[in-house]
This record gives sequence, C-alpha cells and structure tokens, in this order.
Amino acid sequence: MKRDKEFWLGVLFIALLSVAAYLVASLQAIKELALSPLIIGIVLGMLWANTLGGKTPKSWSHGIKFCTKQLLRTGIVLYGFRLTLTEVMEVGLPAIVVDIIVIVLTMLFGIAIGKIIKMDSETTIMTSIGSSICGAAAVLGAEPVVKCPSHKTAVAVSTVVIFGIIAMFLYPIMYRAGVLDSLDSQQVAIYTGSTLHEVANVAGAGNAMDPTDALGIAGTATITKMIRVIMLAPVLIVLALFIKKPSAEGGKRKIAIPWFAFGFIGVILLTTLLTILLPMEFLSRYVYGGGSYMGILDTFLLTMAMTALGVETTIEKFRQSGAKPFLLALLLFVWLVGGGYLLARYLVPILV
Repeated sequence: MKRDKEFWLGVLFIALLSVAAYLVASLQAIKELALSPLIIGIVLGMLWANTLGGKTPKSWSHGIKFCTKQLLRTGIVLYGFRLTLTEVMEVGLPAIVVDIIVIVLTMLFGIAIGKIIKMDSETTIMTSIGSSICGAAAVLGAEPVVKCPSHKTAVAVSTVVIFGIIAMFLYPIMYRAGVLDSLDSQQVAIYTGSTLHEVANVAGAGNAMDPTDALGIAGTATITKMIRVIMLAPVLIVLALFIKKPSAEGGKRKIAIPWFAFGFIGVILLTTLLTILLPMEFLSRYVYGGGSYMGILDTFLLTMAMTALGVETTIEKFRQSGAKPFLLALLLFVWLVGGGYLLARYLVPILV
C-alpha cells in the first residue's frame, strides 16, 4: 500500500471524525445510554457516507482502508491490556462454563437460523459472533477472518448495538420487578455478564442493579463478560479453520490464520505478568484497563476502525442486506435472555 500524502489525508480524516465521536460520547445523555466512542464513530461515519460522502476524495480510500484493516488488528491486540488471567481465576468455574456454553450454542443457533432463513453465510457469522462474544469488538475481530464487505460488518455491528441497548435496560427492569428473584447475586451477575452484548452494556446494567457493588453483581458481571472477551481469540482461530478463502494462484484455497488473535492472547499473558511484577497504581495509569493511557489509545484505534467502516457504508448497502440480519439478531437475543436465565438458575448452583 502506497503511503503518500493522500493516504495520510485519508487517515487524518478518519482521526478527526473519531475525535468528534469522542466528544459526542462525552455528553451526559450519551453516557447514560452507555454508548462508547466506537458506536458513535460508526454512526458518524455512516452519517457522513449518506450525506456528504460524495465529497470524500477517492484518493483517500487507501488511507481509510488502512484504518479498517491494520488499525483494527492493532486495536484488537492492544485490547488484551484490559484483561488478566487472575480475573478469570477469581470468578471461577461457573462463569467460565456458562460463558463457553453461551458462546457455542449462540454460534450454532445463529448458523442454523441463518441457513433456515437463507441468509448469506458472511452476515450470519458476523451477527452470530457479535451476539455470542462481545458485540462490536467481536464483529471487528472477526472481519479480518471472514473478509466480508464493509457494509456487512456495519450491519452486524448495528444489530448487536440495538439489542445490546435493549438488554441493558431490560435486565435492571427484570431485576427490580422480581423476575430474577429466583437467582442469587452471583447467578444474576453471571447471567448478566454471559448474555449481554457489549462490555459497556454489562457495566451499565450491573451498575443499575447494584450501584455500589455491595452485592458483587456489578464486579462479577463485568469479569464474567471479560472472560467472554478472552474467548474471542480461540473462537477466531477455530473460525479460521472452517473459513477458507481462494488464493491468488490457481484457485487453491487457504486458511486465513488470524495472527492478531495470537497477539491478543500474548498481550493478556503479558498483562497478567505485569500485574505481578509492577505496582498496580502504575499499571492502572499507564497500561492496565480501559482508563489507562494504553486503554485510551486502544479505544481510539478501535474507534477509528469503526468510523472508517461507517464511512464505507451507505443506506443502499443496508437495503441490500434486508431485514434478515435483524431477525437473526432478534432470535439470538431471545435465546440469550431465556436460555441464559436457565443456565444461571440451574447450572451455576451445580458448579459452585
């Protein structure tokens, strides 16, 4: 890829839109909805694409593509600085087992439903992985493996955003209405963390149910969710074994190895080691967690990737996808709410 002046103008354009996404995300009303800069970024990108998109010079396209590819992979790798294996051990076996079951069944149900409603395999996989693991971040992580058009990635992101927000408000309502009275605090936390789409959704719902974390719901739910995030790497590796893309020579087919997934795992191991060797105050400021300098950099890179995807997505491309992705996401949402509840109620007590 030639990195000339036009290339850097394309990258700068996406960076400026991403800064705007950060400013919008900092508004109090947006904070209350727990909408991250990633989500705001793709919305702003799509607004640009469908209003002033024709004014974007075509010569900037290779810089914009760089944001959707290379910066995306870098962002996923750096996401590992938010996680440690110690957190996994603290929550224990119940959360790990429930997370694995939720991920496997959601992926299988998604693929089966996609075939029944005759939806294309790329959108099916992207929507299913977003629902099963960690929302937009999972969709972004799967994009380099699935290698689907940008508008399909945007459609998948849209579905998990919509149903993630619905769930974030639904779970506290169910909790206060007594629907979850048959679950203890640990079960509520694992139910929330193993079934909501985005990390932000889990944090929002957990804090709404347990504002001071006196019951341990908010903290345990977040850690349960982060265990699902860790599982993104092995899922991508397995996915790569089943998805084979034609090679340039002779029409042969090859496995698209997601090397960035191994980088993601490596960074998690590094972070775990650093929490043992270095003071937590230092790590929290510079390296570990979303609020650290490294976390802020990572969020900005992922926001740039999402914004670039939005810039490449028009309403016409959404029309081409039709209503099927949203139907699939709805059915998976129903499964997560109902099936996740049953797992939390009947399986967790056995594993404790």
